[in-house]
This record gives sequence, structure tokens and C-alpha cells, in this order.
Amino acid sequence: MSSSSCTKSILPSPIFSSSSSTSSETKSSKSSNLSFLNSNTFGIIPNNIKLSHANSQQRCFMVNSVLKTVDQTKQTNNVVSVNDENEKPTILVSEKLGEAGLQVLRQLGNVECAYDLSPEDLCKKISSCDALIVRSGTKVTRKVFEAGKGKLKVVGRAGVGIDNVDLQAATEFGCLVVNAPTANTIAAAEHGIALLAAMARNVSQADASLKAGKWLRSKYVGVSMVGKTLAIMGFGKVGSEVARRAKGLGMNVIAHDPYAPADRARAVGVELVSFDQAITTADFISLHMPLTPTTNKVFNDNTFAKMKNGVRIINVARGGVIDEDALVKALDSGIVAQAALDVFTEEPPAKDSKLVQHENVIATPHLGASTKEAQEGVAIEIAEAVVGALNGELSATAVNAPMVAPEVLSELAPYVVLAEKLGRLAVQLVSGGSGIQSVKVVYRSARGPDDLDTRLLRAMITKGIIEPISNTIVNLVNADYIAKQKGLRISEERVVVDSSPELPVESIQIQISNVESKFASAVSETGQISIDGKVKYGTPHLTCVGSFAVDVSLEGNLILCRQIDQPGMIGTVGNILGEKNVNVSFMSVGRTSRRKKALMAIGVDEEPNKEALENIGAVPAIEEFVFLKL
Repeated sequence: MSSSSCTKSILPSPIFSSSSSTSSETKSSKSSNLSFLNSNTFGIIPNNIKLSHANSQQRCFMVNSVLKTVDQTKQTNNVVSVNDENEKPTILVSEKLGEAGLQVLRQLGNVECAYDLSPEDLCKKISSCDALIVRSGTKVTRKVFEAGKGKLKVVGRAGVGIDNVDLQAATEFGCLVVNAPTANTIAAAEHGIALLAAMARNVSQADASLKAGKWLRSKYVGVSMVGKTLAIMGFGKVGSEVARRAKGLGMNVIAHDPYAPADRARAVGVELVSFDQAITTADFISLHMPLTPTTNKVFNDNTFAKMKNGVRIINVARGGVIDEDALVKALDSGIVAQAALDVFTEEPPAKDSKLVQHENVIATPHLGASTKEAQEGVAIEIAEAVVGALNGELSATAVNAPMVAPEVLSELAPYVVLAEKLGRLAVQLVSGGSGIQSVKVVYRSARGPDDLDTRLLRAMITKGIIEPISNTIVNLVNADYIAKQKGLRISEERVVVDSSPELPVESIQIQISNVESKFASAVSETGQISIDGKVKYGTPHLTCVGSFAVDVSLEGNLILCRQIDQPGMIGTVGNILGEKNVNVSFMSVGRTSRRKKALMAIGVDEEPNKEALENIGAVPAIEEFVFLKL
């Protein structure tokens, strides 16, 4: 299972991976698995590669490295670096954005506003851009991400929906996608209520008639809203705000949303019902659902046939959720008495659109978010999200990364650094052979499973394991995807321990099975490479290697030595490093028993040269050692 206990390693050797399928995991009732079954081969990284996010100057910031990606165009002499600190990122704004948002962007980078770009022109421009901000009109397709060549780090959607962005392609290329889901919530809800009232009282038709010189009071008799049933289809932010306002109008409000919590609905005084119950009992139906393959044309001939005769429909969500031809037929037959539409399948719709021209339809040109306050709010919200992402922060509005609440992210920040560094250490302890296929992560915590969200930690462990042995750019966004492509299987186990519940995690352990180790002492009694770590005083520490307890700060780089436990070893190794001007930042010694075997963990600020490492290996009492980069 492990390499010989007498082997003296000088430099890390490259790791190879076979394309065989993943092995089975240790059984545990508390284990939740992410099975990545597709196999691939790991790339080989030269021994002297330096990864930018391991720079010791950045170690004090707990989560800033989570989303940073490297710029492949700046790779020279096997040294990878992010954009130079003095070089401002380029931010392309392809649709109109409020001046307040542009000002936020200009404080960080060079902003180019280029509207009405053709798909070809967008692809040409994107290759030099770090960020792209769009509204609903720009299609950010796979071709756009391919043209970005890894430089494009974030796409910001100024609004709620992201159906015009290819999320799968964004994830594959490691590009974060953020939106602005809150700033226009009230504006969209108010517009929905405005359309509801205008439709019920024939405001639009009566206005046009009067301006045409007619006085048709009897023709435009409306219907009352008090006591009528309104079905909210999609009980998210906008849907719940529409419900609050409709309750104030005296309406009976029901809602359908398979993901909405019942307690939130009850707090508003709304009953959650099935899809069929909602559409068959409602007098008014207000649509607030996203456009997905499931909701595409969900309102069609079949669903209209189930509705009450004379139902009224409002749509301020996405045009594609309605089959427009079917709606025209329903309007003509009287099943749908009226429709008030702010969105359409194609925008703008054709001038001769039967739906827009229908006498029982009120139509507005996608004005849901079009208030001065909302436009300014959306501009600021998306600008701040994009700036945060470019600065390496994980946005709470990210749509293709683990969704972690801001308060949870703040609490887990130091453990994020620990998780990635443990992953980075573990993978460097693997020696050739079959490569890594199976990794188990054990979290020890006083908290129950419902009080500990480990998705972010798992993603960072995955990043730490993959990045040192792959020439692929890896970040939090695409870590799981790349792991799947590499044939890597990650499992998690949570162990409840008697410690302070104020700490989210007492310790994190990483086990790598079915591999050989270049450092035999890292292999536990169960035959796995095993390392443990804790956060102490806000700093990640290595606390166990194999069966040896140590305590060393994970800053700079690390030397592990297994030695005969005898006096003078610390001084001997320290003198070798001092002669080569290598500064020791931290040192810890753990031993199995007195005067027998000991493991010395040494934190160093600089990378020792080959001669220094050879001199350490030549010390008679040292049986094996390994140098690890952090």
C-alpha cells in the first residue's frame, strides 16, 4: 500500500492516474456520496510549478482565493499568476446599465459599454474581457465562453432570470454567473398588480376608446377583485410580494411552487396547492415562474382546458412559459377572458402578432423592472456582485456555485482555507501508480447535520486535490465538474464530537484510498493516506499525519521528516535550512514513543533548493522525508 519506510524522497514526483473506474467507499450510515463515474487521465504538472492562490501574501484573507482563476496567457517558465496587481480588469457591458452601477465598476476596472453587439462581435470582444454584464437581450452561449479562452471570469445578469446564459458552459469554463435577484423585486410585483387592476377594469381598452372619440361605458364594465381567487404560479420573491399586495386588495390567494416552504406561505396568509388545483380553482392566475425545460410552454391547450371559463391571466415572468398560439385560441373561445402580458416568447414580438393585437389583451414592453428606483438598484446590485467576484469573493447571488448564505460563508471562511490546503497536501503525498480515484472527507463537529453546511468545504477540498495535478484551471465554480471528468469520487462523513458548538467544525480529515504514498508515515493503520487539520486562532493547522500527531501552521511550505527520536534533530535540520537562507516559520514534533520513531513537521517561508533537501536526506537519523508546497 505504501512506499518503503526507508525511502528518502527529495522532490515531489508527478502523479499519474489510470482510467479505471472508481472503487467502492467505506460504508457509513452518515456518509453522503458524490459519485463521479466518468474517468479521464490527470495531466502532469512540473515539479516547480507555483500556483498563485498559494502565495503567502494572500494567506491572511480567508475566502479571497475561492473563486480566483489563473490567466493562461500569463504563464511563463511554469509560473502561473493572476492578473498583475496594477493591471485593471476589463469589464464589458453589452446592454444599458444605470450610471450608478457603472461608477461602481469603474472604481475597479476598465469599463467598455458596447450595445447591440452581434453574436460574432461579442465573441471577438470577449477574448480580452474579464467580466461581462448583460440584461435579457444578450445571448451568452457556449461559443462566447469558448471565445473567452478562460480569461472570462464572471458573467453578471442585471435581473433575475438567467435563461439567456448557458450555465453548463459557464461552469465548464470556470466562469461564475451572478444575477441581481432582489433590486427589481418590488418593481416587478407592483407592475403585476398594476396589470391585474388594469385588466380587471379594462383601463387600457377604455383609454384607447376614449382617445378615439368614443364614450362606451357599458362596453367596458369590469370585474371586482374583492373575494376572487388569485393563483400565484411561482412563490419566489416576486410572487410572494404580489401575494402580499393582492391580500391587501381583499383577494383569496393560493400558490403553487414545488420548492416554496410552507411556513413562508403561511406567514403571508397563502395556501400552497398543487398545479392542477391552482389552475382549476383560480379566477385570476399570475405567473412568476422561471423559464426552464420543465416550465417551457407549461400553459398550453391542455392546461387552458382545465381552467375556469373566463379566467384572467397575468404574466410578468417569462414569455416562454405560455404557448402563445394556445393562448390566442383560449382567448377566442372565451376560456381565457383577458390576458395582461409584459413578456413574450420573442421580444419584441412581431408587429402583426395576433396575441398583442387581440382586443382582450393588455400588453406592455417588458416593463416589470422599469422604475427609476429599480433600474438604479439593479445596476448597483449587479455591479457589486461582479466587482466582488473579480476580487475573489463568493457572491450570495451566484447561480452556478454552491449557494451559501452570507452568514454561513463568513463563519466558514477560515475552514475554507484549511479545506483547500489539506486537499493540496494530501494529493502531494500520493506516489505514482494507479492515481487518485477515491477520497473520503470526515468532518468532526459538535453540530448536527442540519446545522453544518459542508458544500463549500467539499468544493474547496476537491479544488485542492485536483489543481496541483492537472493543467486545467480549477475554481469553486467548476471543481465538481472537473472532478467528474477526472473520474474522482468524493464521499463525506460527519462525526459528532463533544466540543464547542460555537465552532462549525472541530477538525477535517482527508483519507485517500487505494494509492501508494511517497511518504510512508502518512499511511494510517487502515492503509490509507490520512491527514487531519484544525483552525486555531483563525489559522489553518496540520494536526495529524498518518498515526503521528503534529501541530504546524499551514503557511508557506512544509517539510515532513520521519526520524529516530533522539536529541539534536531539530537543531540539525534547522542549521541546514539556515545555511541556505530558508526561514523556519513553525516546527512541531510528534512521536509514537520515547526514543523510538518521531515525525517532525517544519513550516518554511521559502522553497529549499535541491542541495538543502539532499543534505536533510543525508542526516543518518532521518528515515524518510518529503517537501510539500502550499
